[in-house]
Amino acid sequence: MKYETVIGLEIHAQLLTRTKLFCRCSTGFGQKPNTLTCPICLGLPGTLPVINQEAVKMAIKLALALKARINLKSLFSRKNYFYPDLPKGYQITQYHLPIAEDGQLLLEVNGQKKVVGIERINLEEDAGKSIHDGMPDSAKKTYLDFNRCGVPLLEIVGRPDLRSPEEGVEFVQNLRTLLQYLEICDGNMEEGNLRCDANLSVRPFGSQQFGTKTEVKNLNSFRFLAKALEYEASRQIELLEKGEKIIQETRGWDSSENRTIPQRSKEEAHDYRYFPEPDLPPLVISADWIKEVAAELPELPQEKIERFVRQYKLPDYDARVLTTSRQLADYFEATAKASKNPKQASNWIMREVRQYLKENNLTISQLPVAAESLAELIRLIGDRVITMTIAKEKVFPQMLTTRKSAKEIIEEQGLKPIADDQALTQMIDEILNLNPEPVKQYLEGKTQVLGFLLGLVMKASQGKANPQKARSLLQEALDRMSKK
Repeated sequence: MKYETVIGLEIHAQLLTRTKLFCRCSTGFGQKPNTLTCPICLGLPGTLPVINQEAVKMAIKLALALKARINLKSLFSRKNYFYPDLPKGYQITQYHLPIAEDGQLLLEVNGQKKVVGIERINLEEDAGKSIHDGMPDSAKKTYLDFNRCGVPLLEIVGRPDLRSPEEGVEFVQNLRTLLQYLEICDGNMEEGNLRCDANLSVRPFGSQQFGTKTEVKNLNSFRFLAKALEYEASRQIELLEKGEKIIQETRGWDSSENRTIPQRSKEEAHDYRYFPEPDLPPLVISADWIKEVAAELPELPQEKIERFVRQYKLPDYDARVLTTSRQLADYFEATAKASKNPKQASNWIMREVRQYLKENNLTISQLPVAAESLAELIRLIGDRVITMTIAKEKVFPQMLTTRKSAKEIIEEQGLKPIADDQALTQMIDEILNLNPEPVKQYLEGKTQVLGFLLGLVMKASQGKANPQKARSLLQEALDRMSKK
């Protein structure tokens, strides 16, 4: 605890445009290698790039959502480096004057809210992909797929305001949710549509001086991000404790060994020899266009959280869980309005629905039960047509597998509760006669066995007994026995 961790994250988000940033080639994923290319995205001599207007609009959307300052005039630059998967020998990006600067993102970690600064938002093109394994001669050759060359990216550069791996993960999760709400990036980390680079250093607590930083590249899952940040902080602290120096370098995450490994010395800006892109004029954005885009923005996650708490009287925790995706929030609202019971709608979605989605690796749009069907089930419970036990253990599982309505399943299976007090009392008497030992314990003052006996009643009734009614009648039966 002598040291403080300082983290700044850079996120690369692939935009959901149909075509690439500077040409008409498709941005489709999973196509045959090197089939989505043209002379422009391959950088052949004599070609000229033309900016994709939709990509610029998406950048404006994110800038507005992050409360960033949008530059009415921004510039493209060439970032020069030589990698086999970069056919031009340079990347068109923004450096001296990006499309937006000075934004912010709100986090909440362990109940504590924190505003993290966004230094800049750059609009840039992606590189291709080097394939190092999976081929018959991978031991000798690297294969190149240029389909991804020229795909539009937003580079979101966070300020070094993060102080723990937990804050780092929360930052990426919140930004991913925001991108999905805006419908400008699908956030799929496995396919590389959202990639994260982490800059990390450590310093003694109380120091205002930044330590020597390392950069961990291409972290493609929240779990790997957390592990990499934890490992790298520990590694740097261990070096300082030994009196050794930290080398400024780029490192990669080895998931098989759970450690970061050195890749190359860390480049500085001058290493890339940035200069203005000669084939593109300045990008000029009008104030009127910004207003038009702002008018199209959806309700953003933080706004939705606050409204759910205010309108539906939900706890803050519930609201945050239900707004983790726009589709989940919409499903909740439809269920809450149709059932007229927002808290029960929240409970069902947070537990049973999300558990089913997780176990089956599905999204809310793939759930077999429509919001109106779940609302009907909630109303039937509220009207005491069925018990909560029957709803959870029998009706809802069958709704998932058969797609039938709750009413249909209840009628077909005969799942209505036992409404006859006499029949329930007779069942209770039989259970008490079959279990003399716990009855004796209860009569001797061990009243905690009441729960055990109630469990037997509920089991015998197959969940059809109303728990409150069953408890009341059980208590009356035991009281009669105690008077004898």
